Amino acid sequence: MTFIQGFQSLYLHIPFCKTKCTYCAFNAYANMDTLVNDFVDALVREVEIVGRSRPGQQLHTIYFGGGTPSLLSPGQFERLLSTIHALFNVKSGSEISLEANPNDLDAPYLTALRQLGFNRLSIGMQSAHQNELRLFARRHDNDAVARAVSAARRAGFANLNLDLIYGFPHQTMTTWKASLVQMMALQPDHVSLYALGVEEGTPLERWIARGELPEPDDDLAADMYDLATDILGQGGFEQYEISNWAKPGYECRHNLQYWRNLPYPGVGPGAHGWAGGVRYSTILAPQKYIQALKSSVGDYVYPRTPATVEALEVDRPGEIVDTLLMGLRLTREGIQRAAFRERFGEDVVTLYPALMNRFSAQGLLRIDADTVRLTTEGRLLSNMIFRELV
Repeated sequence: MTFIQGFQSLYLHIPFCKTKCTYCAFNAYANMDTLVNDFVDALVREVEIVGRSRPGQQLHTIYFGGGTPSLLSPGQFERLLSTIHALFNVKSGSEISLEANPNDLDAPYLTALRQLGFNRLSIGMQSAHQNELRLFARRHDNDAVARAVSAARRAGFANLNLDLIYGFPHQTMTTWKASLVQMMALQPDHVSLYALGVEEGTPLERWIARGELPEPDDDLAADMYDLATDILGQGGFEQYEISNWAKPGYECRHNLQYWRNLPYPGVGPGAHGWAGGVRYSTILAPQKYIQALKSSVGDYVYPRTPATVEALEVDRPGEIVDTLLMGLRLTREGIQRAAFRERFGEDVVTLYPALMNRFSAQGLLRIDADTVRLTTEGRLLSNMIFRELV
C-alpha cells in the first residue's frame, strides 16, 4: 500500500439525487434534472481551469462521488473523462471509481462505463432489510443490490465495494448480522461500514428530536462494530482503516490518498480539495456553481477556480495535525515514523511526548520503532484521541 510519489487524486462531486436519504447531510439535491446538462458543461470548465493552471499534473486515481453520480449518462462521463485525460497525466492502470445507486446499474450502462475506463464501483447497499431501507428513504431493495452486483461482474468490474450503515434507531444485532451475511454472500472486494451520524438538518435528526425515533445506542453500535470485525475477518477481509475492510490488494487507493494527507484537487458543487498547500471548498448550490463557471474570465491561481468560496493556506503545524488525524485512521499502516520525519523533519513521538506516552500507557496507541497506530481499543475511542491532538 505504498503511495506513488508525486501523483495526485482527482475528486469530482455530482450533487444530484432522485431522492435524498433521511440521514444524508452531504451536498445533494433532488428534483433538479433540468440542471444536469448545464452542470456537466460547468464541471468540464472547472476541470479545464484546474488542469491548465498547473500543467503536467499526474493522477493515479479519479473518483466520482455525490450525490448520485450514476445518474449521469455514459456520454456525459465520456466528456468528463476525455477532458481529464487531455489535461492531466493519468497513470496507466489508474483507479477510476464511481459511487452508484443499485437501481441505476443495468447491463448496458455498466458495460458502457467499463468501456470508458471505470474499474471500481462503490454501491450503496446500506441494509438488507426493506423496513430499514424505507427508514432511510432509499429507492432500492435487497434484490436490486444483488442484480447490480451480478450485472457489474458480467460487465467486467473486478473491484467492487458495498456500503452498510449500522447503529441506527430500531436496528438490532439480529438484523445487523443478517445484513452482514447477505453482503458477504454477494462477494464484494471491499466493504465500508459507517456508524450512523445524526446530522443536523436531516429528517432523522428531526424525528429523534421530536421523540418519534429513539436515540442511537452507542454501546450497541460498538457491539455491532465488533461483530462486523469478526465476520469480515473470518471472510478473508483485512481492516486497513477504521471504517474500511478489503480483500488483499483491493484497498481503495483514492481514499488512501486522503488518509495519507496527500494532494487531491476537488471539483464540483460542494467539493473539498487539498492541493498546492491549500485546503479549499466550492460553491454549494448547483445553480450558483453553473453561473460562476459560465461567467468566469481570466486566469486563476492553482487550485482555485471561479467556484472556490473558501481557501486556507495550511501552515506546517496545521499540516502536521491533519497528517496525524487522518493517518491514525489507518489501522495497519498508521503513522509511518520514517515518512513523517522525511516530510516534517521531526519524529512524531518527540513532537507529542506527553500525549503519546499517556495514550500508549492507556492501551490506546501502539508505538514501535516504525509506526504509531491505534489499538483495537483505541479505534473505539478514536474521536477522543483526535480531539486531544488538535
